[in-house]
Formats: sequence, structure tokens, C-alpha cells
Amino acid sequence: MRLFVAVIPPERVVEDLDAFLAPRREAGPFRWTLPEQWHLTLAFMPDVEERRLDDLLERLARAAKRRTAFDLQVRGGGAFPNAARARVLWAGVDGDDTARTELSRLATGARAAASKAGAEPEGGKFRAHLTLARLGRPAEASNWVRLLEGYAGPEWRVDELALVASYLGEGPRKRPRYEVLGTNMLAR
Repeated sequence: MRLFVAVIPPERVVEDLDAFLAPRREAGPFRWTLPEQWHLTLAFMPDVEERRLDDLLERLARAAKRRTAFDLQVRGGGAFPNAARARVLWAGVDGDDTARTELSRLATGARAAASKAGAEPEGGKFRAHLTLARLGRPAEASNWVRLLEGYAGPEWRVDELALVASYLGEGPRKRPRYEVLGTNMLAR
């Protein structure tokens, strides 16, 4: 199974960002991600055996209880690998020092829980972002990055993490489908 551990923004946050992007989407050559799939990936596990799920869920619950709830805001954005040769357009998140520390530690805890459960995480250093769109080949996206730099959405309280299954290439447009397998509350 393809799995990831994520922080999922609440509906009001997603709606605000979606409303900001809606009148602009036609102007870019992007394949836009569905707003209901926007999330902050804390740990990505490309190939997990189903027999490891229960242990993974238990370990994620323990990791969540070690972290305290915090406030975040979708703010700014950028492009991977860079604006001049963009393949991915993303929105960033921001919070105070405590929020940034808690988010980073939550990602570290999620990756550790996955490793201990035998669900090896993949990827490099954690960089909090919501993937908004992808490009088939690298393109200049400086104007889009500048546009996103001016965006600041509503704050929300991050008080849980989710384990999500990802099913690739489904439906007529070959979009992924996500299924939340479990959520865990952070300490209050």
C-alpha cells in the first residue's frame, strides 16, 4: 500500500485558498490538485505491507500524544525545484516558533513511527507545503510564486494527524484517490 502521514487543513482553510486560486487557474499550464486532497505530508511510505498497519497506527498514536496542538496558517508559496524550472507549485504554511518546532517534531515522530513499524518512509528533509499543481515538464513560474507570496489564509488549530492511503491513477483523469485510515489527536 502507498501511505502517508499528514496534517489535513480544515474545510474553511481549504475553501479560502481554493477561492483565491479559482479565478487564476486557467492562466497557467498546470495540472491542479483537487482542493479536498490538499495536505501537509509528514511522512511518505511508498510500499507498506498491510500486516504492518495496526502497529503503524499504534505507533502514530503514541507519536501524536507526544506533541502539543498548535496554530498554523497557509501563507506564501513557491515551486519545486525552483521558480525558473518549476515542476510543482506549492503553498507554504507559517506559524510562530512553537508551531514550527511542533510541526517539525511531529514530522520526525511520524517518520520514526513508520520506521519502527517496518513501513520505511521515503524522501528528504521535511518541508511543510501543500502541493497545488504539477507540470508535465519544467517551466518558468516566477509570476505564480510572486502571486502566492501575497496569500495569507485563516489560521487553524492543528490538533490531529492522519494516516492516509493513496491510490494512484484512478478515474477518467487518472487522479489519485485518498482514503483516511485513521486519525490521532495531539496532546492539548
